[in-house]
Amino acid sequence: MIRKKHILPFLVLSGILLSLPFYRQFSGIVMFIAWVPLLFVEDYLTANKEKYRSGKGFVLTAVTFLIWNILTIYWIKNATVSGAIAAIIINSFVMTVAFWLIHLTHRTLGDKFGFFGFLVIWTGYEHFYLNAEISFPWLNLGNAFAKDYKLIQWYEYTGTLGGTLWILMINLLIFLLIRHYIRYRNLKSRIPELVILVVLILFPVTASLIRYHQYKDEGKPYEIVIVQPNIDPYNDKFGGLSPGRQLDIILHLADSLTTASTDYIVVPETALNDNIWENDIAMNRSIRRIKVYIRKYPHVKFIIGASTFKAYPPGEEPSPTAKRFSNGSGYYDAYNTALQIDTSSVIQIYHKSQLVVGVEKMPYPGKLKFLENLIINLGGATGSYGTQPDRTPLYEPGGPGKVAAVICYESVFGEYVTRYIRNGANMIFIITNDGWWGNTPGYKQHMSYARLRAIETRRSIARSANTGISCFINQRGDDFQTTGWWVPAVIKGTIYASDKMTYYSLHGDYIARLCDFFAIITMLYTLVRLLMDRKGNKNRPSTAS
Repeated sequence: MIRKKHILPFLVLSGILLSLPFYRQFSGIVMFIAWVPLLFVEDYLTANKEKYRSGKGFVLTAVTFLIWNILTIYWIKNATVSGAIAAIIINSFVMTVAFWLIHLTHRTLGDKFGFFGFLVIWTGYEHFYLNAEISFPWLNLGNAFAKDYKLIQWYEYTGTLGGTLWILMINLLIFLLIRHYIRYRNLKSRIPELVILVVLILFPVTASLIRYHQYKDEGKPYEIVIVQPNIDPYNDKFGGLSPGRQLDIILHLADSLTTASTDYIVVPETALNDNIWENDIAMNRSIRRIKVYIRKYPHVKFIIGASTFKAYPPGEEPSPTAKRFSNGSGYYDAYNTALQIDTSSVIQIYHKSQLVVGVEKMPYPGKLKFLENLIINLGGATGSYGTQPDRTPLYEPGGPGKVAAVICYESVFGEYVTRYIRNGANMIFIITNDGWWGNTPGYKQHMSYARLRAIETRRSIARSANTGISCFINQRGDDFQTTGWWVPAVIKGTIYASDKMTYYSLHGDYIARLCDFFAIITMLYTLVRLLMDRKGNKNRPSTAS
């Protein structure tokens, strides 16, 4: 077993191992052993609980999560140093709390409940963090296999949280086997656990590889043109270049590949920043220019990101995110929006609703609205953006096409994306602007997560990024025609609109909800035992003379 001198090196080692799969040079398979050093430290603290109180365990294990976060999301500093510091501290703290609850369960209830708690409490924590008002699920364990997508084709049944549980189970089995070997110097009595470990690794991987090689894209083909305008978000997007000049760049790129057979043109997040009011959207000069442009290609649907506003008419109740006009005459909301412009009279609108905390929203806007001035301004509107309740697809007039217009950060949320699918979306278009982060692992990680959404939903994806990576992704997760970083580009390809529903699209994070239930039961039992033990200690007669 480990000794006191091993604690810090083991904590550091786990932090490093947990970060490696989020870099392109390393496989997600590293995750199979990443937790093992940390589990040895936790086991040591539990075995010596008279010497190490649970609070000491909280402080020590925080080292692992702080290292993990620093090494994997440091790139946020390119957009905002204060935001990066806040994200790293808050994320590390929440992870440490989750692991401390696991440690508390282990030291109170023993190995069986403790190790069961490791599986269900951590999976439950990730599920909670996906759905909380303050959420940052970037480092959820199941995301670690985004580059190794051929090995996790079964996410179409479980989603990424199924991958999280898979990783935890493998780490736990490896830890238990190593611990037994250290204690007894043989594994003869642990043959069943060895067999389970081998099956747990090989069966999902083998089934996935078979599924990958047998799967063929399904559905009606659509010809898509993706535009990557490469407009500097710091110097040009919100002031350096006029909205008219930015639209010139976009239309010029689109025109280089668009033909009469093109079905959709896809343009990035916030590509239009031209004082667009939804109350009178058809009269906006940029919208009118696009309308004129598509007269050349009447078959085309033009999907583009925009910063838009909506004024509330007198008597209509404003939303919690609404702002008052400077003259005090009424209220309006600002939105990060996807627009579909075509030859019909209707301009379809979708509002981004999974917003980035601290940049696009203040959590609990109804109660914390007075803190909106603390929101970091990365261009466009200031304060919290408005949202919409449903994930409404953008439909093809007179045709079967229905597009899930997933805007930037929304693409990190698996179950969230399935809500578009349940509402009929048969294709996914991801529009984003990852240029804020610079040439760092951030934009590469973000692109790789799109593969997970393709597999979970078996939907083809067209991804348009302002500064890279733009690409097409097929229904088994392969990306093609991938563009480079910081170059203007335009690509054309065919994707398929499928109406088939995966098990995950229908049922979402059902595995995580089951873990939530068992996690709550386990923690309640831990609390009851702690209270009983405390009461027993108070009632125990003193041995002092």
